[in-house]
Amino acid sequence: MSKFRKKKKGMPAISTASLPDIVFMLLFFFMVTTVMRETELKIKKPQLPKATEVKKLERKSLVSYIYVGKVKGQGGDKIQLNDRIADVKDVKHFIFAERVNISGDEISFRTTFIKAYVESSVGTITDIKEELRNINALKINYSTLKGDVMDNVKKK
Repeated sequence: MSKFRKKKKGMPAISTASLPDIVFMLLFFFMVTTVMRETELKIKKPQLPKATEVKKLERKSLVSYIYVGKVKGQGGDKIQLNDRIADVKDVKHFIFAERVNISGDEISFRTTFIKAYVESSVGTITDIKEELRNINALKINYSTLKGDVMDNVKKK
């Protein structure tokens, strides 16, 4: 008998030398393809009014956002639809364009979300609501902060 025996070789260990390269490649991929914000606000950041009865939206994918506020250097209330400043008459075209992307069953769940500055004119918001009523977009939500409504009255 010989003293030297051949050892049985098992499966070689998995090489982890390329693992950091793969991790960094994935990191850069997600950094490049991720969208952080859908729209860039061109109006002043809205200071939201306060309300006592506040509810969260259920399906945020079916929401169209309308921003109302003041633009730097310009007077009066302005309306922002997606990334552009628009007039009240453009709201109808905006809602129709948003409805194209969804199926017929989900149109009844479509919500229009108005995010208005606390000092925005009620007339502007009323004009927007009338346009929405004319095209049968009757589900409207307003962006607010949770709190006492009297806080807004006391500040004025």
